[in-house]
Formats: sequence, structure tokens, C-alpha cells
Amino acid sequence: MAPSTPVRTVVVLAGGISHERDVSLRSGRQVADRLQEHGISVTLRDPDASLLAFLADTRPDVVWPALHGASGEDGALRGLLDFIGIPFVGSTSDSARLAWDKPTAKVLVSRAGVSTPLSIALSRDTFRELGAKSVLDSLADGLPVPLVVKPAQGGSAQGVTLVDDRDDLPRAMVDAYTYCDVAIVEHRVVGSEIAISVIDTGDGPVALPAVEIKPLSGVYSFEAKYNAGETRFYTPARLSDEVSEAAAEVALLAHRALGLRHISRVDLIVDAGGVPWFLEANVLPGLTETSLLPLALEAAGHDIGWVYSALAETAIRDSK
Repeated sequence: MAPSTPVRTVVVLAGGISHERDVSLRSGRQVADRLQEHGISVTLRDPDASLLAFLADTRPDVVWPALHGASGEDGALRGLLDFIGIPFVGSTSDSARLAWDKPTAKVLVSRAGVSTPLSIALSRDTFRELGAKSVLDSLADGLPVPLVVKPAQGGSAQGVTLVDDRDDLPRAMVDAYTYCDVAIVEHRVVGSEIAISVIDTGDGPVALPAVEIKPLSGVYSFEAKYNAGETRFYTPARLSDEVSEAAAEVALLAHRALGLRHISRVDLIVDAGGVPWFLEANVLPGLTETSLLPLALEAAGHDIGWVYSALAETAIRDSK
């Protein structure tokens, strides 16, 4: 669907103070370049104490938050943009909060009928009050290895550990708590790791081709995500048509269950039986030169700049 009204001015926000600052700067630069290629005037800026006054004075047509981590994905900034009446690309403040908290997202998506691995969310205070050994020993039967331990909030695989030996679990918890006061201990489903991006340029959400992720090291770490050559990507994923369709439907169900809009990415594992398992949803997928959503857009035959401008136009329409 072509934009019906030209978007003239966009402010792309990139950087911020989260652990994912460098990734955000790369995403923001890519978005700005693509929009400028389509004749849109773009201001790329780091959020700071002067931002809200700047937006109030300049009144851009749209703000595109390319802020990974809490500063762009926990809903707070989006709520402020709503409050001052500036249209923005991406999910609303309320929906962003739901997706940002992984345990909450898993519950909501599970209620929509989607399979998600058995897990438990544990706060740092739980370990202090009940004792780390006591807590971890109580999990032994209900959550046998292999496991994944990750922060309950955050992205870019920071603080994520694959645990094959239960003796390594305490160290994994410490690593997760470096990034968040709540950690998820989750059963690790073995299978094909895929990511399905969802876009909505005005005609309803559409699932893009699945991207299959094969890190050369065996672990899709921060380095494997953002260093070219460390991961092989297969787009479309090496799945049967039937499984691909099932995975796409799961991504759309998750997108709708969380109330997301415009753009999202749903991360899944497809097990040996072809069942897609929901891991998490991202309200701001990476948009760098090595990110998954741009790969999916290219595989679908879309012009990336056109899609980005269409998303900006959709943001304007949705604000009215």
C-alpha cells in the first residue's frame, strides 16, 4: 500500500543510555539513510534533556524511535510522545510494556494458544530471602537441563546463557542479574531458531519470510548478532511450507495478543516435530546492516526505504 500523504519531516532517535546504545546508533543511521533516499527530511539525534522542547518547537511529522533497550522499548518514551501529541512509529506505550517484560509476554501469548517453553521468573530478592542453593535445588526436577537463563527485560542476547550442566546455573543467574533484577530460567527447546518480522503499512499485520539463524559458534550471542560473518542466515528459513505457514501464524498471533502495531519481530524455536515455540517479541527489531528485519524485507522483494516511509505514513494516520 503506497503512502497516501507524503511524510516531510522525521526525527529518528538513536543512541540513548542503555546497554544497547551502539546497536541503536547503527539502527538509527540505517533508518535515516533509507528515509532520506525517499526524499524525506530526517533529523537524527540522541535523546537528551532538550529533546521534548525540541520536538515541541519543531513539530516533526513523525518520530521514529530507534532506541534499543529500556529507553526505547519499555514504553515510557512512547507515552511521553503520545502526551505531547507527536506521532511515532511502533507500538503504543501500553503494548511496549507488555512485550518488554518477557514473563508477561509469555503469559499473554500462551493464553492466545501459542506454545512457549516452561519457565520461571526469579527476582534477585528471592535468592537473598530464600537462599540461592535452596531455590535452584527446588527447580531441579521441574526444569531439567538444557536450560536458557536470560534477563526478564532487555535484548541483543546480553546476559543470556545456555546451561547444559546444572553446576553452571548459579553463574548464569549472576550474568542475567547484571542486566535486570529479574531473571528467567527457561527449558531450552532444541530445534531451528527463526525470527519472523511483522509489518503493518495500513492494511493489517503481515508476516515476512522467516529468517533462520545459524551462528557459527553455536550460540547467537551479542557478537554473533552484530559482527558480520559470525552467523549464517537463511531467508526464507529451511522449513517445509506447512511449518513455515504455522510459524507465520504464531508470529501474527503473538503480535496481536500483545497489541503490537506497525513493526515487530517474534523469535521462535521450531522443534523436530515442526512445532513453533514462542520465545519473545521485540517492539523495536534491530535495523542495522546485519539485522533480521531488513533481511526479511529483501527476501520478500520489498524496497526497504519504501516500507520505512510507509510505516511513517501509517503512524500519522494512526495518531488521528
